[in-house]
Amino acid sequence: MLKINKVVIISLFIIFSQLPLMAQNNTNSPYTRYGYGELADRSFGAGRAMGGIGYGLRSSKQINPLNPASYSCMDSLTFLFDIGVAGQLSWFDDSFNRQKNINGNIEYLALQFPIKKWLAMSAGLLPYSYVGYDFGSDEPDIDSDGNPDPNRQSRRLYNGTGGLNQLYAGISVDLWKKRLAIGANFSYLFGNITHERTVTPIIGGDEENPSPTTVAIYQKTRVSDIKMDFGVQYTHPFTAKERLTVGATYSPKQMLSNKVYYSKQDYQTSSSGSTSIVGSESDTTKNVPMGLPNSYGVGFTYVKDNKFTVGADVLYEQWKKVDFPWVDKNSYFDNRLRVAAGGEITPKYMGKNYLGKISYRAGGHYSNSYLKINGEGYKEYGASVGFGFPMPSISGHVSMLNVTFEYVKVKPQIKTMIDEQYFRFTLNYTFNELWFRKWKLE
Repeated sequence: MLKINKVVIISLFIIFSQLPLMAQNNTNSPYTRYGYGELADRSFGAGRAMGGIGYGLRSSKQINPLNPASYSCMDSLTFLFDIGVAGQLSWFDDSFNRQKNINGNIEYLALQFPIKKWLAMSAGLLPYSYVGYDFGSDEPDIDSDGNPDPNRQSRRLYNGTGGLNQLYAGISVDLWKKRLAIGANFSYLFGNITHERTVTPIIGGDEENPSPTTVAIYQKTRVSDIKMDFGVQYTHPFTAKERLTVGATYSPKQMLSNKVYYSKQDYQTSSSGSTSIVGSESDTTKNVPMGLPNSYGVGFTYVKDNKFTVGADVLYEQWKKVDFPWVDKNSYFDNRLRVAAGGEITPKYMGKNYLGKISYRAGGHYSNSYLKINGEGYKEYGASVGFGFPMPSISGHVSMLNVTFEYVKVKPQIKTMIDEQYFRFTLNYTFNELWFRKWKLE
């Protein structure tokens, strides 16, 4: 037991040491200017390559935080540690301009270990959302009648960073013959979301004050609260080598504890280049209306002889009923539906040929946006392929190196909105070793 305690402590130290790094940007999407930003995909390893499924996925060889009921399926002698890194190439097109960006970061860290044969625990650090954008445009000002004024124009610059992270601890219990299991994740949801906006007149000045007045607005929202997720899985064995697992999850609606820092500065730049502040204001507000939705997930996987797996998931989130500051929630958020499906083939699971032991995966997903921008949203389509490379060890247990390639298309409902495309690469290593076996010395 001493050995596993050391491993758990070291793993937790690694997780906490990565908190500052995981808070960095992982996106450049202008859509992250709204709401909580881009919602993260929280599936691991094999599930990520199979379209992001996980509600019905039950495997002793990987961690699956999408459904906490899955933890109890692990071998009572093993310990799992999982780390994932991701990178993406992004393309943005608004019909007039095109932009390309590259991002990459550590995506998640997690560990999992058994307590009893019927009881297991998992802990880790996951992303919940990403915010990262930097863009600008020259636009006409709006006159008193609400129409664009061609004689007055300003340069508007927008910048945002941050996102929310989820530090979780979960537990799973087998209730009946390794068939029925329940579980729960208790998470500390935290993070900072920062938005900055600068407006500088470039055409048409004030006759009484010819020096243009620039307005700079800064807003930082700090979130820290507890989040809960619940799951259940039932496995029906058709034969000794064939089974069907059905799973469901529920995350309750809740308000989030938060603090909002706001500041505004008006300053002028003279012809000599010197800058002077002509007005400023600031404010700090606690616990503005800000929440998370009721979330329902259902899914299944069918496994045959540990060589063939196929599954599908459906996620429904009631964002329309969520409060969020400074906006009309009925026109700002929309209920979100995500559908995913995929499969895996391992040709020679117990064979001697290494190529036959590699797992080959593919999947796809569809979802609508939870955001409504000027009353319009967008659709997201994705396709993925991946490989699982077994990494044998001295103990005989097999760790896994998983590689996933994913293409995602974000298609807006109207042509004036920004079209986005992503090519994502995910690499994760699942460390699987015997840490509870008592070795005999000869």
